[in-house]
Amino acid sequence: MSDNAESLTKVHIDLPNHWWYKGESLWAKPLGDDLFEIQNVPFCAYGLNCRDVVHATADAPDLKPEIRAVVRRSGNKTVRIFFGDELNKEEQKPYLAELERMDTWVERANESVVCLNINPTANYENICKLLSQRESEDVFEYETCEERASGSFDDIPESE
Repeated sequence: MSDNAESLTKVHIDLPNHWWYKGESLWAKPLGDDLFEIQNVPFCAYGLNCRDVVHATADAPDLKPEIRAVVRRSGNKTVRIFFGDELNKEEQKPYLAELERMDTWVERANESVVCLNINPTANYENICKLLSQRESEDVFEYETCEERASGSFDDIPESE
């Protein structure tokens, strides 16, 4: 997380078609007028990145604000990396450090899944080349996280 946790709130997004989780809550900095700046790397959502400013409103007073739209893009990009069971967290460190030296930072979802935030100043093409190289070496698999279903942060429904 990239801001003081005391000044943050949670915003939510439903993901009924996602292959892993059916919803995700993200830390966000309230900006007023139902606008929030995302403060962590999304683990599941597509087309949503750290520091994007979103419009979010609650469906009821006791519910978290639901993300409705991106109002301003941060320029960050998100990549998910999936390590197999062969490499433990300690053995993953050199590969993640290699990526962090390329103007990125990592948030860990669990023992085998990490999310990579790629800063706008990073060389995205070179990072993708390295990711592809490591994937071809069977170090890990990865996915880029741009929008999949038009107008949605969700994955494409299986029927499509």
